[in-house]
Parts: sequence; structure tokens; C-alpha cells
Amino acid sequence: MELGLTGKRALVCASSKGLGLGCARALAEAGVNLIMNARGAEALEASAAAIREEFGVEVVTLACDVTTEDGQAKLIEAAQGVDILVNNAGGPPPGMWTDWNRDDFVAALDANMLAPIALIKALVPGMMERGWGRVVNITSVSVKSPIPVLGLSNAARAGLTGYVAGTARQVAGSGVTINNLLPGIHATDRAVSLDKGMSEQQGISMEEAKARRAATIPAGRYGTSDEFGATCAFLCSKHAGFIVGQNVLLDGGAFASAM
Repeated sequence: MELGLTGKRALVCASSKGLGLGCARALAEAGVNLIMNARGAEALEASAAAIREEFGVEVVTLACDVTTEDGQAKLIEAAQGVDILVNNAGGPPPGMWTDWNRDDFVAALDANMLAPIALIKALVPGMMERGWGRVVNITSVSVKSPIPVLGLSNAARAGLTGYVAGTARQVAGSGVTINNLLPGIHATDRAVSLDKGMSEQQGISMEEAKARRAATIPAGRYGTSDEFGATCAFLCSKHAGFIVGQNVLLDGGAFASAM
């Protein structure tokens, strides 16, 4: 399917690996020139070089922490005039409700709610002026089905979801769509970390932990970053202009609902 994205420019946050990299690759395959961001310069440069070689698009890299004011300022300066914004940041650590204090919640909000809002506020007005734009926020299935050990993530991402629900409908008339992608378990470093947590908590091997978690998914497996990225690229495409303020689940059927 022709996505109508050739020559567009996108900022993809936290895109040196995992789901962010999957989104960057899918957009590059569709002809989008990229600004890629991550905290680690080495992994970021390696991923960018691979994308340039495979897809022949322009890739600018910016190693900084999107969760900080300084990192956001650098990204906003570099991303002026972009057509597409993919918001992404690593999730807070797991734990129990008794573990977290105010500072923990502030850090989670900075990373998974306030950082994407800052980029939306800085970059969407330009999209509106030009009459076209796409914003995709990578959140989590936890905004629909809270995960007890991820209470920090549940709270912060739910806040972003509420913000998007109203904002998306205010900007849609200018040709700009804002939607959220809600990943379930995907084969990324985050999944390995959570597998490890289960392994240590229950005294089982990593392989058994992964098998038990996969068994909770009707599809019977973890998702891949490539299929996640393809969904992101579609939401950014010319075909998705009537999809506004939606929360799109990619969880292999794990969240059970009739609608």
C-alpha cells in the first residue's frame, strides 16, 4: 500500500531500539526522512546508519534525554517543520504501590506524560499552519487494563491519554491527527526486564517466565517491533486522516472487550 509519505519529515523519540526503532524503520521504508533520538549515542548512530543504508532516506541523530527540559529544547529546535511526531520514552520501573513516593510519580509524569505534551505543544501548531500533520504516542495497554506492578506507568500514561482525548479533537479540523498506540508485550528490552522480574520473584528460569507471559496472550507469542512499526506508519499515512483521538491496541488479543 502506498502511504503517501515520501519526502515527509518525522521526529521519532527513543528510536535507537525497540518499538521506537520499529516505527523509525517503517516510516523510513515509506520514504520519510527522520530525526532519530535516544540517550545512548552509540546505539543511536548504529541504528541510524543501518536505516540510511537500507532505505536511502536522510537521518539526523540527536542524542539527548527527551524526559528532561534540556533534551526537549534540543529536540524542538531540531524538529521545527516536521510533519510527523512519534512520542516515545522508556517506562518507569515496576514495583508495588507501597514502594513509590512523590518523586517517583513526578519522574514518571515527566517521562510519560509531560514530555510528549511538551513536544505536541511545540510542534503541532506548525503542522496546523501547514494543514497536515500526524502525532502518534506510544503508550501502553495498561491505560485500558492496568498492570498492578506498573502503577507508575498506569498513572502517567493514563494522564497523557486524557490529554490527547481532548486535544486531538481540537486540532483535527486543521488536518492534524493525534492517536495513541497501546502495546502489549513485545519482544523488546522492556519485555526482557519484566521477564527477569517474574523470574526472580517466582524463582523460575527466564525461559519459563517468558513462556508463562506468552501464554496469557491469545496470539500465543510476543509482538514484534516490525509489526508495531507498520501500524505506526499506517496511522501516519494519507489513509488515516479520519482516525482521530483513538487508542489502538497491539496486544495479541490480551485485553478482552466486546468493543
